[in-house]
Amino acid sequence: MPPRSARALWLKPPYEATIHEVCLPSPGAEDLVIRTCYTAVSRGTETLIYRNAVPDSEYERVRAPFQSGTLPNPVKHGYANVGVVEAGPDAWIDQKVFCLGPHQTRLVMSIKDVVVLPDNVPPERAVLAANLETAINAVWDSGIGIGDHISVVGAGVIGALTAWLCAQLPGVDVELIDIDVRKAFLGPALGVRFATPETASTERDRLFHTSASAAGLNSAMAIAGFEATITEMSWYGIQAVEAQLGGGFHAKRLTLKSSQVGSLPSEQRARWTLHRRLGLAVSLLHDQALDVLFEPDQPFDALPQVMHWLTKAENPALCQRIVYDAE
Repeated sequence: MPPRSARALWLKPPYEATIHEVCLPSPGAEDLVIRTCYTAVSRGTETLIYRNAVPDSEYERVRAPFQSGTLPNPVKHGYANVGVVEAGPDAWIDQKVFCLGPHQTRLVMSIKDVVVLPDNVPPERAVLAANLETAINAVWDSGIGIGDHISVVGAGVIGALTAWLCAQLPGVDVELIDIDVRKAFLGPALGVRFATPETASTERDRLFHTSASAAGLNSAMAIAGFEATITEMSWYGIQAVEAQLGGGFHAKRLTLKSSQVGSLPSEQRARWTLHRRLGLAVSLLHDQALDVLFEPDQPFDALPQVMHWLTKAENPALCQRIVYDAE
């Protein structure tokens, strides 16, 4: 008989995270019971929630797909869950799957909300799928093409994945830019160049900004070429941003374009679904080069301490993977 309860992480802004037992719904004929093996913490959205840095107007838009609770009250958040199917239709038993589920030891999910991992994608790497979805959406939004000179400002997980994805196109020149030289190892590992704002190339064709800072956005505009497009991927929460729209912004006829993973770009919307995009993201995670993005694994029971640790500005952590025991 499937378990009737699980343990889950709840964020209680500001600066509190606790693990509680939760009841599992009874699975239906088209549901799966999934035992979680790995999750990953979003250092962007989840730490903004944890710090109570989400504007009131964005409480609904920042909801995770399978969130429980509503801000500003405690919420069960998270959206990068990899597990193994324990119960459901016979063909699904023991399948390794990805879903946009929370940090929880077991889940009951509809078959339509999961993606089976290909044999060449290890479960521990598959937790990057949600982040890679964001990068895929931004690449679609940006309109990049063969041979473009591309800069990505901000070498966090999203920026690194965006640079790696862009580098797959023929003839492109991709530069990953960050103020933290400790991240220089990402360049050769991901097949791109690393630069600081002081050494960054100029006259770029397409740019992505992912640093969630006004300085990073202004750096991107400074190195953009004539009529270049800057795709803004950062989400700032309650932080106000001072963009330098004087100087060359108008003279260079720059385009500043937003990208947000919650909606498909208009060019893809007629043929793509969110589930198809998620399947694409999972399928692309066969490259072992991406393992460079992971910090040392942490156990599920350490998640409350991990959340606090990830809010430290001096912490250079990239993707924090969480490992679950077979409870």
